[in-house]
Amino acid sequence: MRIPIIAGNWKMHKTVDESIELTNAIKRSIYEIEDVETVLCPPFTSLSDVNEMIMDTNIKLGAQNCYWLNEGAYTGEIAPKMLKSVGCAYVIIGHSERRAMFGETNETVNKKIVAALKEGLKPIMCVGEKLKEREANKTFDVIKDHVEGGLKGIAGEDMKNIVIAYEPVWAIGTGKIATPKQAEEVHKFIRELILKMYDKSVAEALRIQYGGSVKPDNVEGIMKEADVDGALVGGASLKADSFADLIKKTNALGKG
Repeated sequence: MRIPIIAGNWKMHKTVDESIELTNAIKRSIYEIEDVETVLCPPFTSLSDVNEMIMDTNIKLGAQNCYWLNEGAYTGEIAPKMLKSVGCAYVIIGHSERRAMFGETNETVNKKIVAALKEGLKPIMCVGEKLKEREANKTFDVIKDHVEGGLKGIAGEDMKNIVIAYEPVWAIGTGKIATPKQAEEVHKFIRELILKMYDKSVAEALRIQYGGSVKPDNVEGIMKEADVDGALVGGASLKADSFADLIKKTNALGKG
């Protein structure tokens, strides 16, 4: 059985003090929940402080990006071993905003995944189509391209440490929401693709998150789908009550 994983991507929000305040509130709200894996992904500046606060709790630490080398003259980049040294267990790689604004490609995503795995980090690899691609009926083509390109050369044994997050780009911060049926359709496609690339055991164990404007009022419908194993949460993760609420609702479904 796949343990649901809910990750809060804070993006470029929260100072250190604000991160501490939010983390404290989340801790108090979900301390009894054991059947949902919770990951907080604050800005780089808050990673160390948040890590100190979640030690010995049911919450894991994640970063929002990393580079594919561990050191060098790469001003402004963050190395996988640096993230590991401050307590990160997870790292988001290939988020749609990174692709759209900062030139991320399947090649760079793949290199980052390889580097993260080598340092013992668990990548959350993002895939997803834009509105014009969905309207042109190219959703599955885009997903196939992202999955195969991002996982190029990745061994089956490493897949147990990888989470795939499906982000319909057209449903992120737009107010548009994919229906549970639309989410399940793509998640099922991803799982079937992994089956072809690897084997049944890898496909059945893979956790696939949904990441498109997930909120407390829609998380139950989405999480009830067979191939949806969690959520990559943006805006709703910036407030303790909404983030805790969707974790509690996921826990109540008993999928873990």
